[in-house]
Amino acid sequence: MSLLGPILFQALKTPRRTAAIDDNRSYSYAGLLGGAMFVAEQIDRLTAARHIGILLPTGGAFPIALLGAWLARRVAVPLNYLLAPQELHYVINDSGIDTLFTAGPLLDFLTQACGDEGLSNAIPGGVELVKLEEMDFTGLPPLRWPPRYADDDLAVLLYTSGTSGKPKGVMLSHGNLESNVHAGIQHAAITRADTFLGVLPQFHCFGLTAMTLIPLRVGATVVYTARFIPRKIVGLIRKHKPDIFMAVPSMYGALLSVKDATADDFASIRFSVSGGEPLPDATFEAYRDRFNLRLLEGYGLTETAPISNWSTPTRFKRHSVGPAVPGVTNLIVDENDKPLPPNHDGEVLIAGPNVMTGYHNLPEQTDAVFVKLDLPDRGPTRLFRTGDIGHLDDDGYLFITGRKKEMLIIGGDNVFPREIEEVLNQHESVKDSAVIGKFDGMRGEVPIAFVELNEDATFDEAALRNWCRQRLAQFKVPREVRVVDALPRNPTGKILRRQLKAD
Repeated sequence: MSLLGPILFQALKTPRRTAAIDDNRSYSYAGLLGGAMFVAEQIDRLTAARHIGILLPTGGAFPIALLGAWLARRVAVPLNYLLAPQELHYVINDSGIDTLFTAGPLLDFLTQACGDEGLSNAIPGGVELVKLEEMDFTGLPPLRWPPRYADDDLAVLLYTSGTSGKPKGVMLSHGNLESNVHAGIQHAAITRADTFLGVLPQFHCFGLTAMTLIPLRVGATVVYTARFIPRKIVGLIRKHKPDIFMAVPSMYGALLSVKDATADDFASIRFSVSGGEPLPDATFEAYRDRFNLRLLEGYGLTETAPISNWSTPTRFKRHSVGPAVPGVTNLIVDENDKPLPPNHDGEVLIAGPNVMTGYHNLPEQTDAVFVKLDLPDRGPTRLFRTGDIGHLDDDGYLFITGRKKEMLIIGGDNVFPREIEEVLNQHESVKDSAVIGKFDGMRGEVPIAFVELNEDATFDEAALRNWCRQRLAQFKVPREVRVVDALPRNPTGKILRRQLKAD
């Protein structure tokens, strides 16, 4: 089942109700529906391509473009505007986009980020740019009946970092999104009476599902802001008194810097959800003591649409990411894929209707992250390998204790060391490199790079960091670059990152 029909029903049921408020304006549910119909008409006029790009800041325009793509029976491809120009260029080419819905201010932002060669560094030639603020939304929208979608019809293509150094397109179907939205609403007892405060980017699965699709599905109101400015966020909380606020731990850490924020300011918040990276004890305790607010951890991945587990006020254990949401199964296995009993650490596997259909044009990588096991209560089951290490307690609460993969989590974004190493290794002075993570109270982790130099090369940390800055998104640039005589390796020559110490 698709979310499109139920969302359109909400718009017809309560057309005057406020759906979204952002930095520029407010949108009624009727306005979202009408705008989506205009966008769908524009898509049909411009292209026959299956994939439609969306490059928009967090706000009410994003759901207009998303629903418009679905009304036109297309696949939406939300794009990460924080990527380096070369990375964004790759994603657009890989996804096959030839039409991109955007906004002028974001293009100005990208133009500044792209340097002397201009926007072509980020957006390939031949891609039609449609600025939403220049579209004519006046008059009666071109009415159309919503298409019927099967559960396995592709809904969105979300790009996430890959072990090969290139982003991977995660294919999420309409069934994936609908099941996860339904599970989240049921698990947290969300209703149209709730007001959300949305600060998460909507190109990220967390922001897409939890802060866009869930509120639209129940007919709630979301207050969006495109830039995370701590004092501004506190002001929005004071003004709009939201019931639900979701953020990554580094954002919660930054909000603590607002000195005049008080418990009274946060009194309206029923759910304050933390996800995307581990929640530091210091941040949890500071919120509890200062704001009388308990941060509730959740867990998931882009590949799981993303909500797998979620703590609620009545189902909470400190350091746990909570029980699985309805329809989702957690399984902990050893290195031989044998299920482990409660309170034993192993790799976390996930099964459920929320799990992706696969990676776009990457069948081998898709096969590598799935395993089929015969479960006592379900029979033969296809499970997704998360790469995370954790355990379930006797009550079925999940605790994440480490990562099997060498992935870094920086401000809620997944970054693989190989992405950064490949850039460092292209520098003329570098023979080889290795990147590990270092704990950071604001970002969760920051990358630290170790380099072996070529013979007679001179070590220049500033030059190497600048080299990375020109080729990577800012959050991927190493915080430090350290030179070593030789990187630790095993007998076959593989670099042993675990032997490197960031402190």
